[in-house]
Amino acid sequence: MRRLCGTVLIMEAVVVLLAIVPSMRLQHLSGSTAGAVGGAIAVVAIVLSGLVGRPRMGWALHAGSVFQLLVIASGVFVPAMYVLGVIFTLLWFTGIWLARKVEREQRAREAAASEQRAREAAASE
Repeated sequence: MRRLCGTVLIMEAVVVLLAIVPSMRLQHLSGSTAGAVGGAIAVVAIVLSGLVGRPRMGWALHAGSVFQLLVIASGVFVPAMYVLGVIFTLLWFTGIWLARKVEREQRAREAAASEQRAREAAASE
């Protein structure tokens, strides 16, 4: 889960940084507004991506979820962020869902393999 969520945040930072100039040109925003909002989002996303991958940082997943809502809310300043925020929020929660699914399947496989080894050990005695 950690890698997948970290990857979503890094990609979000890249896309947001790349969206600064077009949002200035297409939406007639000042460069300082677009740069400040986009830069702040990118920095927070990069910091969170590093924290999500560390052990004992379970709170970072919750912070990442709140961050996604803040990205959507930043659409008040840079309207393009409404669209980008929704897209990355969907990716974020899909990533969490998929990662939990994979982790459940891994635990089930490990439990089945452990049970199989126990049966084989009992049969060989």
